[in-house]
Amino acid sequence: MAEDVRWLSAEEQWAWRAYLRGTRELDAALERDLQCFGVSLSEYELVSMLSEADGRRLRMSALAALIVQSRSRVTHTAARLERRGWVVRTPASDDRRGVVLELTDEGRAAIERFAVVHVRSVRRHLVDVLSRQQVHALGEAMQAVRDAYAADPTTPDEPASPR
Repeated sequence: MAEDVRWLSAEEQWAWRAYLRGTRELDAALERDLQCFGVSLSEYELVSMLSEADGRRLRMSALAALIVQSRSRVTHTAARLERRGWVVRTPASDDRRGVVLELTDEGRAAIERFAVVHVRSVRRHLVDVLSRQQVHALGEAMQAVRDAYAADPTTPDEPASPR
């Protein structure tokens, strides 16, 4: 089995480890900057996507796919946000099994307060650290990764089987 593995070259290994460390450092920095609001990065992302959606509402399944989280995790996050009064869950009108998550006026006001901090954080910890060309290259690289998953979707709840 090991003889079938295309091991990473030194350059590929360096890039992989830099990616892992950089994304973990970035996530930690973005989380820290949102802590003053008592909001996690995943909560921010969910509320942010709702704030940009038509009617400030999305099906929970569509939201889970959009933010690349399991439906179970989105359900737990939605429950926390619902207790804060930032979202409401309602049955989907076109499908009784579906659930729609809607951003409330309180949720909209909340995201307006902490979006400024988040954008400054993204700029300080990522955008301003990179050159314009590096930002563009990063976007292209991550789009290539996204495109690969779109061509061969494997959900987080269903790990790829070993070959």
